[in-house]
Amino acid sequence: MGLLGNKKKVKSVNYISAKEARRISKENRKITSEIEKMRNRKNIPREEYVTQMKNPDNVVEFDNVHTYFYTDIGVVKAVDGVSFEVPRGKTVGIVGESGCGKSVTSLSMMQLVQRPTGQTVEGEIRFNIGTEAYNIVKTPIKEMQKLRGNQMAMIFQEPMTALNPVFRIGMQVDEVISLHNEQMSKEQVKERTIELLEMVGIANSTGVYRMYPHELSGGMRQRVMIAMGLACNPQLIVADEPTTALDVTIQAQILDLLRNLKDKINSSIMLITHDLGVIAEMADYVVVMYAGRVVEKGTAQEIFKHPCHPYTIGLMNSKPVVGKKVDRLYSIPGKVPNPVDMPNYCYFKDRCDRCVEACNGAYPQEIRLSNTHFVSCYRYTEDAVKEEK
Repeated sequence: MGLLGNKKKVKSVNYISAKEARRISKENRKITSEIEKMRNRKNIPREEYVTQMKNPDNVVEFDNVHTYFYTDIGVVKAVDGVSFEVPRGKTVGIVGESGCGKSVTSLSMMQLVQRPTGQTVEGEIRFNIGTEAYNIVKTPIKEMQKLRGNQMAMIFQEPMTALNPVFRIGMQVDEVISLHNEQMSKEQVKERTIELLEMVGIANSTGVYRMYPHELSGGMRQRVMIAMGLACNPQLIVADEPTTALDVTIQAQILDLLRNLKDKINSSIMLITHDLGVIAEMADYVVVMYAGRVVEKGTAQEIFKHPCHPYTIGLMNSKPVVGKKVDRLYSIPGKVPNPVDMPNYCYFKDRCDRCVEACNGAYPQEIRLSNTHFVSCYRYTEDAVKEEK
C-alpha cells in the first residue's frame, strides 16, 4: 500500500491534463487559422513580398527568422531568431547537433515547413533573384512555385524517401525540367535529363533513365537527387545532409561533385550537416546552431582555428583526431532544454563549464569579434574581458 500510495503522489513535470491539452490546441488552432487566412488571400499585392537586399552580393539573407510548430502540448520554437547570410558563389555550412533547427531553417526558406502546424511567424528571408528580392516569409505559393527548382533547389537528406518508388528515374527528372521549361519538347527534355545524369557522374545514363529508385545504390540515388536539384541551374543549392547515408569513398565523390558543379553553374551552396569534417572541407563560412539559435558564425578559418562559444569548443573537442590516442572521446555533458519551455537565460548555460556572473542574466546578444566573426556569449562582453585581465 505504501508503495502504491507513493506512486499516486508522484506527478511528472511534463504531464499535461486532457483539459489543458484541449485549451492549448484550441488557442493554437486560432493562431494558425489567422496566419493561414493571411497566406491564402487572393491577389496579394507585390509590395508585401518584394523587398531590397541589405547587401546585393548576398543570395540569401536570414534576418531574425522565427519558425514555430503549434502542437497540442505547446509551441515548439524550432527556429528562434536566426540571422545569417549566404554570399554569392560561396558555400555556407550550417552545423549543430540533431534537433538544433538546421533542417527547419532550410525548409523555412523553401516554404516547405508542414502547415498549418508549422509557421514562420516573424523575421525576413530575403532571396536575391538579380533584378529584385523576395521576402520568402510573405511570398505567395504561386510565386514560390516559380522560384523552387528554378532559382533555388534542395537536395533532401534521404534519397530513398525523396524519390518516388513507383516512377522511373527519367520521368522524375523530366518533370522538374518540363515544369520550368514549358517551351521544350519531350525529346529536348529527355536529352537534358540524360545530360544531367552524365554531369553528376552516372556512366550508364540512358540505362539509369529507365530504372526505378530501388535498382540503384545509395550513392547513385544521391547523384540523381543532385541532378534534379541542378536541372534549372539554380542560384542557390540547399544540401540537407547529402552524405549522411553514404560510405566515406562515395561521400568524398559527392562532395567533389557538389564543389565542381557549384563552380560550373556559378551558384551558392547552403550545406547542412552535423559532420565537422565535411564542413571543414567544403565551407567558406560556418554557422553554428544550438536549440534553434545561432550561437556563433564566421569564416571556416575563424571557427576552426579560434572557436569562441563553449558549445563550438565542445563540438571541436568531441571529434576524433588522427594520431591522437584517447581512452574516451569527449562528449558535452547535460541535455538540450525542452523546446516547448525554453529558459529565459542562455540555452547552453546548464551544460556550460565556462559560465561567468553575467550568465545569470537574459539570453546574450550577438557580439562582434571581427568583421566576419560573431558570437552570442557573455564571456566576450567588455566586462567579462576586463575581469579575465
